Amino acid sequence: MLLYILKLLIVIPLIGALAWGTLRLAQKLQGKLGATPSGSKAVRIVETTMLSPTLKLAVIEFHGREILVSASRQGLTRLAEAPAREPAE
Repeated sequence: MLLYILKLLIVIPLIGALAWGTLRLAQKLQGKLGATPSGSKAVRIVETTMLSPTLKLAVIEFHGREILVSASRQGLTRLAEAPAREPAE
């Protein structure tokens, strides 16, 4: 019985440390895996606004276009589209 408890005291923190390390590694790699080979991303979120706890508006830049979408529990809906604006200096 003592050997069983000793094994638990060693294995449980080890499993917790592995889970924590895996989550930290996933956070670090999250941005790198979605990038294109040139280092620039094809899709960029320009701005987001919460309208209610279940509804969000977002402006997404994609291939020189800005697309206004609403995000809700039911999914995404495209609301408008316009040419991308030049960055302000």
